[in-house]
Amino acid sequence: MANFFKAKIKEKTCNQRLTVSVEKLDINGVGVGRWQNKPVFIAGALPHEVVEVKIIEQKSKYARAKLISITKQSDNRVEPLCQHFGVCGGCDLQMLVIDEQLIFKQNKVSDLFSRFFSTQGIAKKIEGKDLPWQAPIKSSPWHYRRKARIGVQFDKKSHATIGFRQKATNQLAAIKSCPVLVEPLNVIFPLLKKLLAQLTVQSAIGHIEVIQADIVETIFAEQRQKDDHVVLVIRQLKPMNKTDIELWQSYARKYRWQVIIDDGNKQLPLVSTKDENSAVLSYSLADKSKIYFASSDFIQINHQINNAMIDQALAWLNLSPSDNVLDLFCGLGNFSLALAKHAKLVVGVEGVQVMVEKASHNARVNELDNCQFYQADLNSNWLLDSWAKAQVFDKVLLDPARAGAEQAVSQIAKLHIPSVLYVSCDPATLARDSAILIAQGYKLEKISLMDMFAQTKHVETMVLFTL
Repeated sequence: MANFFKAKIKEKTCNQRLTVSVEKLDINGVGVGRWQNKPVFIAGALPHEVVEVKIIEQKSKYARAKLISITKQSDNRVEPLCQHFGVCGGCDLQMLVIDEQLIFKQNKVSDLFSRFFSTQGIAKKIEGKDLPWQAPIKSSPWHYRRKARIGVQFDKKSHATIGFRQKATNQLAAIKSCPVLVEPLNVIFPLLKKLLAQLTVQSAIGHIEVIQADIVETIFAEQRQKDDHVVLVIRQLKPMNKTDIELWQSYARKYRWQVIIDDGNKQLPLVSTKDENSAVLSYSLADKSKIYFASSDFIQINHQINNAMIDQALAWLNLSPSDNVLDLFCGLGNFSLALAKHAKLVVGVEGVQVMVEKASHNARVNELDNCQFYQADLNSNWLLDSWAKAQVFDKVLLDPARAGAEQAVSQIAKLHIPSVLYVSCDPATLARDSAILIAQGYKLEKISLMDMFAQTKHVETMVLFTL
């Protein structure tokens, strides 16, 4: 009987409308107020606003509500630029003025540091609010993203929806344009929808990845050495027939796309003959170095921020011609090549052998002979068990994935490398790993935000530690 009673209460309260004062944003950029002595989370609401909401989820410790209207509006609210904002799950903060987005992200990092440090017993050494913040690295908040995955879903009649996932669901929002994508990626959606409607093999595409890249050589002879080319990677679930191949070719020629087919096992160009070669993709660094990559490789999606990030890394590390530098999670050599132009030796380490080979290739074609690249499991005791233990490194740079670098920083501390520059895309794992370094005698010298993902909740951070 008690369970039935609770269900009735939940049903009644879940449709309840109420007025809520919003106190703050949570770490996901969702407004937080109070109702019945517990937090109520309201997507789209901003601090210091009074809003009308409808309860949509009721739990014992919290509730979620849908924003209905704003009675008192924040001075920091702006009109979202994107027509799909609020439905598309790609952006979280378009309603918040850009400078306040940066403050929100900085506070998010500071709060996570304070929480994690207090649980580790090192709160007396540093508080999140006392972090030595430097000026953030910023770029244009619009038209910055040069790589994205566009979802494709087909209904029972094989009609395609093309776009990005909606919030908290696997369903797609039908997108007409996306103002965070670079030109001309932002207006490619209607063209793709028109093309897919003409395919004879229906429901055959899983997704389409779009990339803006420099092209060394394309299927179009007249466009060799062209910059800012559009590359499409088509995840093909069924083989294409001749008619569909010709359709893709016609669109590729008309709009100057480079089309690559991904069958789940390999990626091959749609057109590959003796006279029509597939593209070699690259991007340029600020120092004119070229990074060559394949369509399946990870690259930093914000070109401006990437260049500024590398420049700041060089400035903070203050390299000298006698320095030996260790570059962990080096990828394609995005940092390694720039470091090598200012140091005696750069040793890059990656977990995947193919990436080691690509980084080595990038060093060679940029005529750098003071780079060495190795494959190793950076989540193991590689640094302490290998030849690296016998090397003398003056400085180390690490740029791990979201999982962070817990094992690597523990070993760095034991090797007593004097300077550590940590580039992070997840503030929670950054706080965890920072606590390890500080507990081992490192000082947090500098920290700054890098607004790699404007309009979203995602945070990129750079931190300098010295022993």
